Amino acid sequence: MSLANSGRNRLAAESSPYLRQHAGNPVDWYPWGPEALQRARTEGKPILLSVGYAACHWCHVMAHESFEDPATAAVMNELFVNIKVDREERPDLDRLYQLAQQMLTGRSGGWPLTLFLMHQDQRPFFGGTYFPVAARHGLPAFADVLRQVSAYYQAHEDELRRPAAQVAAALADLNPPAASDAVLDDGPLRACRAALERSFDRNWGGFGAAPKFPHPASLTLLMRAWHASATSAVPDLQALYMATLTLTRMADGGIHDQLGGGFCRYAVDEAWQIPHFEKMLYDNAQLLPVYAEAHLATGEPRFAEVALDTAAWMLSEMRAPEGGFYSSLDADSEGHEGKYYVWTREEVRGALTQQEYALFAPRFGLDRAPNFEGQWHLVRQAEQPAGDDAADAAVLASARQKLLALRARRVRPGCDDKRLTSWNALAIRGLAISARCLGRTEHAQAATAALRWLRAHHWRDGRLLATSNGGSARLNAYLDDYVFLVDALLELCAVRFDADELHFAVQLLEVVLERFADAAHGGFFFTSVDHESLIARPKSLGDDALPSGNAVAAGVLLRMGYLLGEERYLQAAESTLRACWLALEKYPEAHAASLIALEEFLQPPEIVILRGALPDLESWQRQLNAVWTPRRLVLAVPATATGLPPALAGKPAGATPLAYLCRGSVCLPPISDPAELIRALDPDPAH
Repeated sequence: MSLANSGRNRLAAESSPYLRQHAGNPVDWYPWGPEALQRARTEGKPILLSVGYAACHWCHVMAHESFEDPATAAVMNELFVNIKVDREERPDLDRLYQLAQQMLTGRSGGWPLTLFLMHQDQRPFFGGTYFPVAARHGLPAFADVLRQVSAYYQAHEDELRRPAAQVAAALADLNPPAASDAVLDDGPLRACRAALERSFDRNWGGFGAAPKFPHPASLTLLMRAWHASATSAVPDLQALYMATLTLTRMADGGIHDQLGGGFCRYAVDEAWQIPHFEKMLYDNAQLLPVYAEAHLATGEPRFAEVALDTAAWMLSEMRAPEGGFYSSLDADSEGHEGKYYVWTREEVRGALTQQEYALFAPRFGLDRAPNFEGQWHLVRQAEQPAGDDAADAAVLASARQKLLALRARRVRPGCDDKRLTSWNALAIRGLAISARCLGRTEHAQAATAALRWLRAHHWRDGRLLATSNGGSARLNAYLDDYVFLVDALLELCAVRFDADELHFAVQLLEVVLERFADAAHGGFFFTSVDHESLIARPKSLGDDALPSGNAVAAGVLLRMGYLLGEERYLQAAESTLRACWLALEKYPEAHAASLIALEEFLQPPEIVILRGALPDLESWQRQLNAVWTPRRLVLAVPATATGLPPALAGKPAGATPLAYLCRGSVCLPPISDPAELIRALDPDPAH
């Protein structure tokens, strides 16, 4: 497609909504692929690589300022081969080049990522993130950067090859050797617990200074630390306090949509009041189970309320009619960040009755100074003085519904409607856990429907595909896609057992072992062995917005290994933890998901297999699920189930329900009495 004769560039035919947003730019954009890379080699022009995503506010700013500007676009087109990448579709490219940018500049990365690559081999030689169209805030004008980079490249290409090769070599050398002889112990767990307490904000919850991110894996780790010590002489109540205060402050803050439910990406302030307004499926999919489990652990009704409104937002706003979940909602609407969500006093007062406004205004901060550009973003304030709580709740609910209906008439933020395997897997897992913890069968039904859609559209010829849009699935799946989906399948089987889904989990793990394993250093690469060859083969050990794929791999391999009696899985799990060990020792708080897997390696999970008639099993299962036991996996396998793996088939059903209790590889004789089963279950497997 020619820009000159169509007015639209090559991105018009792409499946990514983010790429299509740039289809009308005067920039002669290419998607990443052979055509663009060959043109760079043929013409000897460096590559300008721009990486972003649809919900990214600063990506939109740079697009409006520079990519839509004909003068800037003319410079780009003259001097560079311009490639636009959706970081959500191509996390492999994003991870590599984010690291490269940090190596080149010594500064943290982010989006939009702007990187300049050698024309022969895509090795990076210069980069940054956002560049303004005119010089300001200490940043040079983008067009000036373009001219200077091009001129230097043409005059000093040979000189640039050496540092570019060094960056590529450093990327390839990021995989540390496995700690093959180390004794794996709880040292990193204790170090992480101490680090989290040092960085804990005792006023507002969370860790570190603004901007503040939710960090669901760290919250889960703290909850597990408390649970593991709950029956000891000195229970770790501080760990519980850090987790629950953070969950409460986030729930009350503006990072949580007080009208429509769900969470934004992060807060720009220490008090969680003003968010970066984009709403991502993956954040909500991870926070949903944390709130559901926190409710089960503490009995706090507010946590259940937040879990339910998060699930409701996912199901109403993010679920595609034909199946699966969309990726994100934009931070902007009508060209302004947060415009969809903020209010004037006059709007609110005009929409509500006098009684409703009198309760709503102080509850959500409208009696205070504006908190967002002269307007109000709703933040839940302290509870009001004692009164008729039920009546007040009804009045507030009425007010919220009126304002939500009024908000729905505004111009909505754009929706990135592509469906990613990994993020959908997180959503399935979150819904399954909330179904179990909160007794919400509709959440299990929604998770099942999403799984069936994913399996029908993203599983092809024994391999997963990473993304789909417009009915077409594409791109080799990444490690996260496989292991997140296995995790989701296990959680769903813990709600209602399905032998075929368990078999599907085994199929996925076999692909992981065959095509992603790092035979030299242990653990798993982010891309499969038959993936496109890049400047390095990425391998992710630390958590970012998502848990590390290696961490989730270690966790599911442990649970599946013990559940199925599969020694290969247990060995692969240990090998993965050894591959991570040096990082766990050095930066434990950056590897919370791996530490959860380490905890289960050191203290193997407790697995309860229930066999018998389904109605009887459901009664037993409800009793077991009535308390939060993070190290326990309960599967209710009906007597009528067929196609069971040998480890489950070897635990037969009887005339009455039977429970098979195993800790690690050691199993007790079958138990036929629920009271005896409760007595056999140690509430703290560490004791």
